[in-house]
Amino acid sequence: MDLKKFIATVPDFPIEGILFRDITPLMADGEAFRKACEELKNFAVERGAELIVGPESRGFIFGCPIAYALNIGFVPVRKPGKLPRETISVSYSLEYGSNTLCIHKDAIKKGQKVLIIDDLLATGGTMKATIDLVEKLGGIVVGLGFLIELEELKGRELLQGYDYKALIKY
Repeated sequence: MDLKKFIATVPDFPIEGILFRDITPLMADGEAFRKACEELKNFAVERGAELIVGPESRGFIFGCPIAYALNIGFVPVRKPGKLPRETISVSYSLEYGSNTLCIHKDAIKKGQKVLIIDDLLATGGTMKATIDLVEKLGGIVVGLGFLIELEELKGRELLQGYDYKALIKY
């Protein structure tokens, strides 16, 4: 199945000059969504993941069903003020601004094998910040899984040394 045919392209969103890759048509198609989740789940199995971590908010969309299918936990990484207990945070740059991400301080056990899942790899800022959070807590990042990689933005360069899988490349 060609998952790329389920991605809509929206020019000038969220700001002028950005070519947004909309994943909602893929999510709306049960067969395509299942195929994408299965491929990322297989990557998690190959990497020996014991826990799935997903950054807000589209990382939740793919991370949760994968964790469920593997009978392992899912840990959300969120924006400031969204997690109710003690957190640690990292600030970073992204393709059209900056952001801060947080994780509960007790979310990951030292030595736990973590696969991070997100919908999109662009400049790599969100993923690098998420890696930093996981590693600060003592987790071992065993891989990075993406639905889409925007190759021209060279996000992989920021993530050297980590195994990754992207299902669709632009």
